[in-house]
Amino acid sequence: MARVPHDPDDETGRLLELQEQVDQLKEAVSSHAVVDQAIGMIVALGRMTPDQGWEVLKQVSQHTNTKLRNVAEMILVWGRAGELPETIRAELEEALEHYGPTQIPGAPPEG
Repeated sequence: MARVPHDPDDETGRLLELQEQVDQLKEAVSSHAVVDQAIGMIVALGRMTPDQGWEVLKQVSQHTNTKLRNVAEMILVWGRAGELPETIRAELEEALEHYGPTQIPGAPPEG
């Protein structure tokens, strides 16, 4: 069978398309890892199941109008540095309370 010559522009376009797909997959894997780590922190903090941790993360994201990945990143920073924006902290406490009484370490005492 004879080979049909390829148009170099088609090959370049296909390579660029494939590189874009690879970049998107890398971003998706990275985002998934951040979300999974944040769920792990929520699970440990709230002593709940991973499914409940996912629901807590979604609730915080939805109720603060913040992208889920951004909430997850803030929770990871909070785990390392102890800093969490007050709106996120308040919503996280409320979401955790839904699954059982939990006081977030470092939160102001209730009173």
